[in-house]
Amino acid sequence: MPTYEQTPAFLRDLDRLPPEEYRRFRIAVRKFVADLKAKRPPRASLGIERFESKKDTFEFHFSPDGRALFRYGTSPHSGEVHVVWLRIGTHDIY
Repeated sequence: MPTYEQTPAFLRDLDRLPPEEYRRFRIAVRKFVADLKAKRPPRASLGIERFESKKDTFEFHFSPDGRALFRYGTSPHSGEVHVVWLRIGTHDIY
């Protein structure tokens, strides 16, 4: 099972996210987790790609203007994927 953590900045952003965007994020995360559990690449519809200015950071698209930034970290469980959520919101988080 993939593990995760959320930075303080991500949690502040999450508190400001409109309810509909939060719902879209949760739906997209369920798909992302399903792909991670199945040990397959994330589906293309999530638009996951490297973030230009930081090589260890990725963009995660959950709605037309909804973005989350994350990086992979070290899981407390050997062999599992660990996601560190960094920021969430619109393009303004860049």
